[in-house]
Amino acid sequence: MKFNLNLSTKPLENNRRFWAGAVAAGAVGFIALIILSFATFKSWRSNRDLRGDMSRLENEVGALKAQQRQIGSYFETSNVKQMLDRSNFLNSLIAERTFPWPKVFEDLEKTLPPGVRVVTISPKLSGGRAEIKLVVGAMDDASKVKFLRALEASESFSDVHVNDEKYIEPGQGQKTNDHVLISLEASYSTI
Repeated sequence: MKFNLNLSTKPLENNRRFWAGAVAAGAVGFIALIILSFATFKSWRSNRDLRGDMSRLENEVGALKAQQRQIGSYFETSNVKQMLDRSNFLNSLIAERTFPWPKVFEDLEKTLPPGVRVVTISPKLSGGRAEIKLVVGAMDDASKVKFLRALEASESFSDVHVNDEKYIEPGQGQKTNDHVLISLEASYSTI
């Protein structure tokens, strides 16, 4: 016959469930620590690469700004300024040679009524359009008005502005029959 006698003051407690739970929670915590440590290391390494790229790009920007200052100071020298002025002058001459004179005169011929003649014409090209300054002589006010209306109605000419109008008395040394000289500006479409 067997007797179970407990001679201790407290009964024996079974802590196996506590220890199993503690080991399981510790294992889950350790695995989470490893995963988070790996993610932190990976983030730190990618940020280090980005910081390296940023410093490299900042160095390149600094070098390019220094190069830009050097080139800017080169273009400020008097020799280069003279060369740029000369090239701008030559480009303006080339642009004048490429001005469509026959088309302008053809369009003016369509708009000129009897008794009106072109005295001077001077174009200036800018972006596919030409600004034309004209001085026109007319025999009388009716011819002048017909010309201005025909010019404004033309598809080739636009933004017509009369700058000056001068009446000439007969016998003032004029070899022509012009009694009115009109100075005007207009935009001409070269396209």
